[in-house]
Amino acid sequence: MKILYGIQGTGNGHVSRAREIIPELKRHADVDIVLSGTHSEVNVGHDIKFRFHGLGFVFGKKGNVSIPETIQNFKIRNFIQEIRSLPVDEYDLIIQDVEPVTAWACRLQKIPCVEMSHQISLSSPKTPKIKGFHWGKFILNHYTPHSYKMGFHFQKYDDFIHTPVIRSEIRNLKPVFGEEYLVYLPAFGDIEIQKFLSPFTEERFRVFSKHSTQSYDNKNIKFEKIDNHKFISALANCKGLITGAGFESPAEAIFLNKKLMCVPMSNQYEQLCNAKALEELGIQVVWSRNNISQALTQFLASDERIHLEFPDETAFLVDNLVQKFRNNQLFTF
Repeated sequence: MKILYGIQGTGNGHVSRAREIIPELKRHADVDIVLSGTHSEVNVGHDIKFRFHGLGFVFGKKGNVSIPETIQNFKIRNFIQEIRSLPVDEYDLIIQDVEPVTAWACRLQKIPCVEMSHQISLSSPKTPKIKGFHWGKFILNHYTPHSYKMGFHFQKYDDFIHTPVIRSEIRNLKPVFGEEYLVYLPAFGDIEIQKFLSPFTEERFRVFSKHSTQSYDNKNIKFEKIDNHKFISALANCKGLITGAGFESPAEAIFLNKKLMCVPMSNQYEQLCNAKALEELGIQVVWSRNNISQALTQFLASDERIHLEFPDETAFLVDNLVQKFRNNQLFTF
């Protein structure tokens, strides 16, 4: 049996989840990996068979998606060539985590495809979402066509949705509550983050920056380029986490019972919906960058934390998926 597993490389969360899922898939079959996108700093930890430019967004520096850079980064002819070059017909089971080359190659050749992602959970009417029309919702609904779906979210809002895949490095931690705050805001540049944090001189901050190529100190703020091992250690020992409204980082902080404040990227549909879900859980959410300073004052003065266990179901979910495939129970809805 051969499995093709496509991973989205925009951001680090997809890759972190894949590091847990791939070994479980390899218990059942030979697995080839597709990685598309160029904005992940976490190593997959396994050989990559196909590496593509793909289709993803580019982080801005003021809490947003950089529209000009995203458009410039979109190479439509190259994307079509990548779709046509991927030999999906050579595989028995195809799975993708919001990976568009794999998804559209399957659609082109009329081959069934499983989407196993957080984003697919937003297709359920039961998950928390922002109101009104949003272009991001339209794009997400057509971004990665699929024949079967398995979603992950902060809670089991629907039958096909499961709690987050917490990577082993996080599950094995023995967290302590240290003296510094961990900051991971990839949609903000260092100068913007400095403006937010500099008034709070009595606190220490450790910032992992997506826009910095070297480490440096600025008074009580330490900026570092992203390093997976250092980030995990910092998360284990931090006083609290200030981050965007992605999925994996907030989930890991909640699992470790850390103080958490989230600043969703402006006009990024997935993060806005995640922020809605986090707020319903009791997490402090900052909806406007103009309110960050006031929110930080409240957050730093508070000791409130939200803790959820998030049981380890990865092996069970993969076993169940493979068994359904072998019993011809997939691709029926």
